[in-house]
Amino acid sequence: MRLRLIWPGKTRDARLRALIDEYLKRLSHFALSEVTELRESPGTRAGIDKDSKRISDRLPSGAATVLLDPNGIQLSSEEMAARVRSWENSGIKEVVFIVGGPNGVSPELSSIVTQRWSLSRLTLTHEMARVVLLEQLYRAYTIIHGLPYQK
Repeated sequence: MRLRLIWPGKTRDARLRALIDEYLKRLSHFALSEVTELRESPGTRAGIDKDSKRISDRLPSGAATVLLDPNGIQLSSEEMAARVRSWENSGIKEVVFIVGGPNGVSPELSSIVTQRWSLSRLTLTHEMARVVLLEQLYRAYTIIHGLPYQK
């Protein structure tokens, strides 16, 4: 299964970018994983629509899509692992995780995703949310494969 992560804007903080690279490297032992960083527009309504259009243009047909959304469902690490396992068992070839811009995504993009997840009730920077998502995906695979990992 392939994991694709799409977000507008580059990760500017070098320390967070290093963590993203580290978790992508760790994930590569379990699944093909890639990040697509798209050009970021200004935070205006038109900018949100442009970012959302760029994201939706990159969504492959047939892929499961997960939008990180403050109003989405919250999963434990074990529940996330169960979702990943069910995707693999049902033959899903690709899962796309979308981290929108600081002002969110358009209603049109929000309406076409398969699932909406919230990483936390806390407010995270978008760069930090990227790291948390990758770390939790890595943790999910360690749970699936029964590998030891920090608790």
